Amino acid sequence: MKWWQNSVVYQIYPRSFCDSNGDGIGDIQGIISKLDYLEHLGIDVIWLSPVYASPNEDNGYDISDYYAINPEYGNMLDMEELIERANQKGIRIIMDLVANHTSSEHQWFQEAIKSKYNPHHDFYVFRENRGTVPSDLQSVFLGSAWELNENTQEYYLHMFAKSQPDLNWHNPELRASIYKMINWWIDKGIGGFRLDVIDLIAKEVDENLIGDGPKLHEYIREMNANTFSKHDLLTVGETWGATAEKAIKYSNLDGSEFSMIFNFEHILLDQQKGKEKWDYQDLDLLDLKKVFSNQQRTLHNKGWNALFWNNHDLPRIVSRWGDDQTYRTLSSKMFATLLHMMQGTPYIYQGEELGMTNVRFEGIDEYKDIETLNMYTQRLEKGYPLSSIMDSIYKIGRDNARTPMQWSSDTHAGFTSGRPWINVNPNYIDINVESQLDKNDSVLNYYRQLVFLRKHGEWSEIIREGRFRLIEENHPDIFAYERFTDTQSLIVICNFKSEFSKLEEEHDFTGYSTVLSNYPDFSKNVGINLRPYESVVLGKHLVSM
Repeated sequence: MKWWQNSVVYQIYPRSFCDSNGDGIGDIQGIISKLDYLEHLGIDVIWLSPVYASPNEDNGYDISDYYAINPEYGNMLDMEELIERANQKGIRIIMDLVANHTSSEHQWFQEAIKSKYNPHHDFYVFRENRGTVPSDLQSVFLGSAWELNENTQEYYLHMFAKSQPDLNWHNPELRASIYKMINWWIDKGIGGFRLDVIDLIAKEVDENLIGDGPKLHEYIREMNANTFSKHDLLTVGETWGATAEKAIKYSNLDGSEFSMIFNFEHILLDQQKGKEKWDYQDLDLLDLKKVFSNQQRTLHNKGWNALFWNNHDLPRIVSRWGDDQTYRTLSSKMFATLLHMMQGTPYIYQGEELGMTNVRFEGIDEYKDIETLNMYTQRLEKGYPLSSIMDSIYKIGRDNARTPMQWSSDTHAGFTSGRPWINVNPNYIDINVESQLDKNDSVLNYYRQLVFLRKHGEWSEIIREGRFRLIEENHPDIFAYERFTDTQSLIVICNFKSEFSKLEEEHDFTGYSTVLSNYPDFSKNVGINLRPYESVVLGKHLVSM
């Protein structure tokens, strides 16, 4: 067993986690001050969103120097202290590695745009100016993916913002420079990497092939051989185009690529087919069951899953598919139950363990995310109603995940003594760490139980290694499944509705005991009725065959 197969990861978005100096921006010393809290939660790994030097056009995902820390967050001594202090608590730090693109302020790009003959020119993707853009490729952040560099009369590729030029991974010198940087960070003592949009690195732009280029896995294996394989690290790739079948290649058990990937098939289920992420639709629970079941069964004994609902790019799951008002606590726990009982490594995004929700800022001037602002401008120009635009932002926008962590009911949620870089969600008065720490039935303490159950309880082996079977796969409101080995069985039953819902088939739960429930007075009446957003885990020790 690999150490990361028995770990729980906590993602920190540094800008919004904890501000130690009152400038309104979270920082590394703020993270250090909360290590006791994370130790109390029981997590083993911190995934740290980028803290490298950056002009912050895309909040740190536009890196201007891989070897330096953004002064807003501190300095390299702070970073080294964080690594050391976390390690003392048995917590490893994994860095966010953005290797598909850099900032346009990176020295490589500044050299590249000087001349076609500059040694760094081929570090990026350029095409000659023939009087029009090279192709109709669109940026993820909307608009053309090409921008003219007047100096060389060439267009450069940016699949994200204009200030995020794409790197040319087909250049071996570029790849060698990336590997050198990765090893430099490994030598600092970090525990691994999350690799941003890694399935885009082998793009073939002249064929309009952006994801899953033909050399993708060749480059990943080369990177692994030159860096990760020499150490015992957790590596997780962000792969928006992956399927469960593709995930096997990325996370195959020979260790030649990554430990695991983020597979977004489930997250894309509420996007209208053929439209943009902002065009959402209601979730069909049957689709969710099919996706998760396929992931669990396909990867079993062949690869490894990263389990997640939330991250810095996604809205809060309790607002997206749950009830963030009347049943906020119960639906937050239900989502946690469903995910944490599956096979894989769970990821908790900051505030998820509190049941933090989406935010509804009154005006667009309160939003900071470049993708959101681009969409707002473009859709206004196309004549979309303002109410429709704002509805999409409230539901899907990335700033929903980026409001400050809610530590207490004090001013600005205890995040900062200054003015926060983005406004705090007004519900911090009711939803915060301080109010949940000593409350036995809080979302926070429910997450603590789940973490303990996975890592230390009598059911940890079956959660980590058991097989998966859907129960009542066609039930429209209930997601139920069994995890089983030759000696144990766990039944997980989750009601996705704010109404009572019955299991439709006869089930024999004789001999099963209640392992965990989000209702304190659960009794084994699940064959009769499940209450709104009720979730329960039932366990049974079997006679060995």
